Amino acid sequence: MSRCQIKSKNLSGFASKVLAAVKRIPKGKVTTYKFLARGIGCPKAVRAVGSALKKNSTPIKIPCHRVVQSNGLIGNYFLGKRKKVLILQKEGIRIVGNKIENFSKILYQFKNKN
Repeated sequence: MSRCQIKSKNLSGFASKVLAAVKRIPKGKVTTYKFLARGIGCPKAVRAVGSALKKNSTPIKIPCHRVVQSNGLIGNYFLGKRKKVLILQKEGIRIVGNKIENFSKILYQFKNKN
């Protein structure tokens, strides 16, 4: 089985990879579900990345609030969008109208391991 094949009943190994990658996103930066999927070597697993983020049992320590939509919108958060906005603002990220300001300047892209 390749590292990107995900069985819906066995998401834990994949989720561990996702959450480990999320820990690398620096404070004051955001990334997208798409860049996160690419960063773990599974570029087609964008939806699975979202599912894995829901398994985060230690928010803030594993900063899944730093993962946003590709269009700069903040997206969903299991503690609610309002909480996500507050946490991001506390980290110095400006949000206007539910969208990240200067999105391209604070966008974190994972270094390719290959």
